[in-house]
Amino acid sequence: MKWLRITTALTGIAACGFMLAQVAPHAREAGAILAAQDDPAALSELKLDQVLRQNDRLVQDNIEAALAADDADLADSFVALARDRNLALPDDLLSRVSDAVKAQGSTSHFAKRFATGLVTGNADDVASLSGTVAGDLFVIGDIRDVVREGKHLAMGEDTDRLVLGLAAAGLAVTAATYVSVGGAAPVRAGLTLVKDARKVGRLGEGLAVWAGRSAREVVDTPALRNAVVSGSVLRPGETVSAIKAAFRAEKAGALVRLGKDVTRVAEKTGTRGAMDTLRIAEGPKDVARAARLAEAQGSKTRAVMKLLGRGALLLIGGAFNLALWLLSAALTLFGLLSSIKATTERLTQAWCDRKRARRLRRAQIAAEAALANAAVTA
Repeated sequence: MKWLRITTALTGIAACGFMLAQVAPHAREAGAILAAQDDPAALSELKLDQVLRQNDRLVQDNIEAALAADDADLADSFVALARDRNLALPDDLLSRVSDAVKAQGSTSHFAKRFATGLVTGNADDVASLSGTVAGDLFVIGDIRDVVREGKHLAMGEDTDRLVLGLAAAGLAVTAATYVSVGGAAPVRAGLTLVKDARKVGRLGEGLAVWAGRSAREVVDTPALRNAVVSGSVLRPGETVSAIKAAFRAEKAGALVRLGKDVTRVAEKTGTRGAMDTLRIAEGPKDVARAARLAEAQGSKTRAVMKLLGRGALLLIGGAFNLALWLLSAALTLFGLLSSIKATTERLTQAWCDRKRARRLRRAQIAAEAALANAAVTA
């Protein structure tokens, strides 16, 4: 029975040790992810380790897909990611990416996209954004948007109040840009990007709801309705003055911060990277996290967000599963330590029992010898 108890305890050590060896790597990874949940750069690195471990052709396949979609910028972002992680890529694929990047950066392509952004007010790359921002800086774009949406509002038609509010905010910021000799230009560019993302349907639903609510707060609707009824692109001075009077600058702090964060993302990742961020963001905090991620990952940011989505910015779901891994590891470790303790106690008890039995045998032998000597003497 004694040796059975010892064997059982040793079996517990072996079983718990084996389970701990299986659980420990997952628990260590879960702990690292939970610890990094407030650091987008560290969190994205850990999640990339997981994703790339599962498919060693993932980067190459995404480069091929980006080239097929005529998105040289995204393909180049994946090349940067592969280079950073020492992932080998075929030479012909690298050459194709390089040629695509050169083609999109050509003078003729830039001029064409610049004109498109200036005329239409829609941007999906650096060139078209430059045209859009140029139009907004000369108030043409914002007046066009305010007059169009404002007249819809005045006539009781469907109105995109978010575009209306962003355009009104843009006019006020444009004035501040001129006064500060470009000091507010980053905010101007950021608000333009948000407005363009809304127009082309690439603004996340949660962020659109928040931005729409913020835009309504900064606009005096009755005053704006009166301004746009008589406003015209052909009379920019009068129109801007009337629209600015309907703009509540004291309530624009949240939109201004959003514009700054969007510009921070665009500076590191390009226009399409900023658009990607606006598409997956559910609120201004997501955009702020994306700005931190972009500052850490640089040109790799678009590839990271393509692979991880909103999971690159924060811990989405899975927290319960991660906590379960940690709990499993803790329980297994507790079982291992308990088994070690039980084994130690039982081995010690067995050794003490054996030592006690040996003493008793020696004492018994000594007693028997004493009795024999006494019998001989008698």
